[in-house]
Amino acid sequence: MANPISLESTDPFADPVVPSERRHSIEQCTLIAGRSASLTLATDSLIILEAKTTQAIPFFNILWAELVGSDIVIRYAKPTSKDVVKVTTVNYSVEKPEHHHAVSWVARLLDRAYGESQRRKRIKVLVNPFGGKGSAQKLYLRDVEPIFAAARCEIDVERTQFRGHAIEIAEKLEVDAFDVIASCSGDGLPHEVFNGLAKRQDARRALKEVAVVQLPCGTGNAMSWNLNGTDSTSMAALCIVKGIRTPLDLTSITQGGRRTISFLSQSVGIVAESDLATEHLRWLGSTRFTYGFLVRLLGKTVYPCDLAVQAEASTKVQVRERYRKMLNDHTYRQERRYIRMPSESTSTPTNDKLPELKYGSVQDQLPDGWRLSPYDKMGSFYAGNMALMAPDSNFFPAALPNDGCLDLVTIDGDISRIAAVKSMLAVETGKFFDMPHVNYRKITGYRIIPKDQRHGFISIDGERVPFEPFQAEVHEGLGTVLSRSGYVYEAKAMVARNDHI
Repeated sequence: MANPISLESTDPFADPVVPSERRHSIEQCTLIAGRSASLTLATDSLIILEAKTTQAIPFFNILWAELVGSDIVIRYAKPTSKDVVKVTTVNYSVEKPEHHHAVSWVARLLDRAYGESQRRKRIKVLVNPFGGKGSAQKLYLRDVEPIFAAARCEIDVERTQFRGHAIEIAEKLEVDAFDVIASCSGDGLPHEVFNGLAKRQDARRALKEVAVVQLPCGTGNAMSWNLNGTDSTSMAALCIVKGIRTPLDLTSITQGGRRTISFLSQSVGIVAESDLATEHLRWLGSTRFTYGFLVRLLGKTVYPCDLAVQAEASTKVQVRERYRKMLNDHTYRQERRYIRMPSESTSTPTNDKLPELKYGSVQDQLPDGWRLSPYDKMGSFYAGNMALMAPDSNFFPAALPNDGCLDLVTIDGDISRIAAVKSMLAVETGKFFDMPHVNYRKITGYRIIPKDQRHGFISIDGERVPFEPFQAEVHEGLGTVLSRSGYVYEAKAMVARNDHI
């Protein structure tokens, strides 16, 4: 990849004064198109200077460029509103003497446009026609397909026909044929995809090599908010085209004799009930969660249980320090990424099933060092692998994609109503972590046993599971996703990111 040129001036439109030894490099970054235009690769944008207009196109938005005959053709995602981009094409003629320079210039432009991201991704697209408001197919054709096509991605589209269909598709997927599985859906379909890949004989290889992503078309789009910073389908499509392969911790959930995989969160108590018990209010959108939360909050509902955890950071001071250390760790941020090269051969058969459970299952004796403690006044048990559970709901500000831990929040159910309301408001203002009644830990496993209730709600990645004891164990970096940064979520962090770059 070509190194970006740092111009003396911070104004990309200004004619820079540069040392003579660098002038040649600057000239290589400028292409004269015809008699009236110049195309320059600036610090973070392509600058198009014409007789009467000047245009700056961020490299992130450039989808493809090529030399077709004597024309330079550039396709990019042009913002048409705050949250929508559309494919736009510009082309300029190149004089014959500039042809050789144009070839190398296009190569430099694509280097800048894609950076670490893989070009021409091979994407298996799953469209859930029943998710959200039933508009996934329309959104895909209108907002996503044109962007993937302009970026020269190879696409195979399949509509899911029934609940659990994505599990079957992922389990039988030809892993060597695809780089990405993209779900046009809410968070339910990615959950199925991860579990389908996990059922394979070569589960570890499949989970490592095929990145699982979301094109947000459902009522719950937490995955896209965390990895792409948006619930816009067109913006998410652009982020997937430019996404950087990122290892993702996955969590094994054992309940009864079953083992499933969780990528997002697990909840018992007010959070689970506020979500799952308001399914009949889906027409309210995300407001239904707030409604359910307030109803139970005002009733000071408690959810008694016994709980054992394996904590890596037991206090907020330890959590903050661990988070700070991980962001400062260049090994975490760079070397631990797995970059799959298009020419890389992965066709060797393997029998690489899911990792063994080092803590055993919920049916086994408690692991050594674990101790069940009674929580008779549990109000909310919430374990998260990602930071955002909704656009303005940063419940887990210390969460990282690949730190080997779940972030666990527990809150007593008998706190005052004023404190409970303040907690809900603090999630949106970024002050939730520091509230005194919020217990926040980094953990690698837990067992929870509901008690004194015959019926209740347990949510795994937003999906309801039986109301019975279960155990969780984190597998560091087992899965793969695409993200904008390659190492953090698109959420407000506890510590400013530029302190660690």
